[in-house]
Amino acid sequence: MPDVPDSPLLDQFLDAVWLEAGLSPNTLAAYRADLRAFQAWLIKRKLTLEKASRADLLAYLAANVRAGLSPRSSGRRLSTLRRFFRYLLREGLIQIDPTADVRSPAIGRTLPRAITEEGIEKLLDMPATHTALGRRDRAMLETMYASGLRVSELVGLSLNELDLTTGLVRITGKGGRERIVPLGEEALEQLREYLDQGRLELLRDRISDAVFLTRRGSAMTRQAFWQLIKRYALQAGLGAELSPHSLRHAFATHLINHGADLRSVQMLLGHADLSTTQIYTHVARARLQSLHSTHHPRG
Repeated sequence: MPDVPDSPLLDQFLDAVWLEAGLSPNTLAAYRADLRAFQAWLIKRKLTLEKASRADLLAYLAANVRAGLSPRSSGRRLSTLRRFFRYLLREGLIQIDPTADVRSPAIGRTLPRAITEEGIEKLLDMPATHTALGRRDRAMLETMYASGLRVSELVGLSLNELDLTTGLVRITGKGGRERIVPLGEEALEQLREYLDQGRLELLRDRISDAVFLTRRGSAMTRQAFWQLIKRYALQAGLGAELSPHSLRHAFATHLINHGADLRSVQMLLGHADLSTTQIYTHVARARLQSLHSTHHPRG
């Protein structure tokens, strides 16, 4: 990121959207990065954020495309700028919104990679559960597949959010929205075994409220869990491109394949909008078509 001072408007905007929408630190950081990139581009042309025109915005987006930015990333940057300039317009700080009538780039629908239930079973069987780290890994994989948590929600899970008696986990997701998710018997069994045997060994004489710990007794990170899944995926013969999000996709897809309705899956995933969940109907439909062509006498 170019080393340029932030415009006061940038901090003013970020404070406003944080207060209004309760956005996560990660979302706010992404907004700041997008705005600083545009600000740096403007400074090179002796322009400022509040003086940017529609022509400047289009030239910036075109420069992004020439630099190889993907349509999805370009669309995200435009979305950030659109929210920023609408805020400035609302506050009377500008008279014309330069993002008005600027169309977002066309983004093809990306279907998640489908992992079969057999593939998931192979993955879950990989950790060596006679060790503390293996018990932790098995519990993490089982919990993610059983609940569909985001990776940030999984690694951020605290002891007071788990209720092993009722088999429920309380999650505070994006935008501060809270949801209750059931875990299922297999995940509960693995969690109990890890908490009774593996976690105490990793914790030693330290104090932590995090459920999943590293060998140093600190909370697991997203990056560490990502590497963990890649390693087990390779061992299971599933390929190195498997990610934590793949388990979330598998959770939703397998639920729908077994008859769950979209609204229930939306609630379990913590999607604010049902349209976000509807991508899984395409995955499930492909699965049904494959089953039909394989097993129907006239398929």
